[in-house]
Amino acid sequence: QVQLVESGGGVVPPGGSLRPSCEVSGQTSYNYARGWSRQAPGKEREFVAVFRRAGGTSTIYADSVKGRFTMSRDDAKNTMYLQKNNRKVEDTAVYYCAEGRNLITSSLRDPSYYAYWGPGTQVTVSS
Repeated sequence: QVQLVESGGGVVPPGGSLRPSCEVSGQTSYNYARGWSRQAPGKEREFVAVFRRAGGTSTIYADSVKGRFTMSRDDAKNTMYLQKNNRKVEDTAVYYCAEGRNLITSSLRDPSYYAYWGPGTQVTVSS
């Protein structure tokens, strides 16, 4: 069983930066997809970004964050990051990291296909 634990959320002013992290442990593989989704109050969970393969460099970003958010990882620490620049009020949400196994390309943007989730970290963009 894989465990994912997010940290690094908080309150940031509009235009500010934040870098939540996701530490991964347990039974996993660098061949699995691993990425981020978010859920704002009263809204459905939405895709943010994903490494097509956790051990690779190919990434997909949602249009709403493209150019502002960047994923990275530190394999020695088994940790994935989501650098968020130029934060907007509409970025306020609980951010979750997730792992999906044996996903086809068309499923990578759909949170419902991801089997493993962390508990989430709250990010609030407010002045």
